[in-house]
Amino acid sequence: MARIVRFHDYGDPDVLKIEDVDVTAPDAGEVQIEVRAIGLNRAEIMFRRNAYVQQAQLPSRLGYEAAGVVKAVGSSVSDFRPGQAVSVIPTEDMGRWGTYGEVINIPARHLVVHPENLTFEQAAASWMKYVTAWGALIEQAKLTAGDYVIVTAASSSVGTAAFQIARAVGATVIATTRTSAKSNALLAAGAHHVVATAEVDLVSKVMEITSGKGARVVFDPIGGPAIDQLTNAMSRRGILLEYGALSPEVGAFPQFAVLGKSLTIKGYLYNEVVADDDALARAKQFISDGLSSGKLNPVISRSFKFEQIQEATRFLESNEQIGKIVVTV
Repeated sequence: MARIVRFHDYGDPDVLKIEDVDVTAPDAGEVQIEVRAIGLNRAEIMFRRNAYVQQAQLPSRLGYEAAGVVKAVGSSVSDFRPGQAVSVIPTEDMGRWGTYGEVINIPARHLVVHPENLTFEQAAASWMKYVTAWGALIEQAKLTAGDYVIVTAASSSVGTAAFQIARAVGATVIATTRTSAKSNALLAAGAHHVVATAEVDLVSKVMEITSGKGARVVFDPIGGPAIDQLTNAMSRRGILLEYGALSPEVGAFPQFAVLGKSLTIKGYLYNEVVADDDALARAKQFISDGLSSGKLNPVISRSFKFEQIQEATRFLESNEQIGKIVVTV
């Protein structure tokens, strides 16, 4: 038996229950892990509230990220062995392979031996944000030295991961936030420039920063009416990667900017990377190298104990923080 977090009904954090559950031996192609740390994500909040792209089969597990030690391997697994320290790369089904638990089974292709310089907490705080940002900025936008990239919702864990990935390839980061209250923290986290959109005009400021060219890449999880403003701040043949829909409003399609500048607007999800073996291998290499060298440095905002899972997810749900919330097991 192992303690596993499950929920039997959709709802607020109180529906999360720590239960004693029999964890079966790993199936073929799976690895069993003794979990040491769990990374929390807003996608798990949406899943728990029945507002996610995936529906739960109740009672359901949940969770995308974790780090721990290999306990056992299933048949056909040759790349891992008991005792190795590993990190979980988010799967495509958190209900089946949830990470909120003391012992979990995960497909081997979604694991990586994490660099020795990382703690378990740092390792558990790495892969969702870095895979998401890498897939958009490097794999799809082909971000490179000399590029300008606008990162909106910049204080999120994915936002700060985007700063580090952009810097790793020599690009310049323009972070946006509503007010200037977080400007110093965002600059400390790696942004080159911060634009407080409630205080200054985004388009004018971006044009000033880029000497009138605009930003070639935009990385945005908000959507809604702001897309029109973002496209006006872009350069010719730029690309806007939309990876969320935080805005409750529907924005008009910015046809004049799109046509006039030959822009690309693309919806993007992290599973475009994890569902593709070749892309996943490239992501593993880039991110592992970055973590080993220190160019990628996971930022942890706050840590909770496993027994505080309700409190931890409630904190994530009600606070805007720079960095990741982790739970130690």
